[in-house]
Amino acid sequence: MASFILQLPNGLRTFSVSASPNGAPDLTSSTSEGGGGGPVIVELPLDKIRRPLMRTRANDPIKVKELMDSIREIGLQVPIDVLEVDGVYYGFSGCHRYEAHQHLGLPTIRCKVRRGTKETLRHHLR
Repeated sequence: MASFILQLPNGLRTFSVSASPNGAPDLTSSTSEGGGGGPVIVELPLDKIRRPLMRTRANDPIKVKELMDSIREIGLQVPIDVLEVDGVYYGFSGCHRYEAHQHLGLPTIRCKVRRGTKETLRHHLR
């Protein structure tokens, strides 16, 4: 299992990322003061992110094409927001960025991951 730790100046967040047997990152987050964790930025495989609202929303193909051109030229500038509940990743935003990555054949996407509960997930699915 590969892992690394990134330490930032005091008052900022320390987190580690390591791969679990199923290929999904294992996120451990804490503040330098030792409290609970907030969001972390990590590259996730596209196929590990569930998109429960994809069937109910259509993306603007022109916007997807523009994002593809931008990502190809300068890379993804803003990570998508992902909710992690019990080791499963759910994406509710960043639909155009996600689709652009799919069309470009990129295996991963930069995500801002925050942990949530099943109740948080139910709230997002309403």
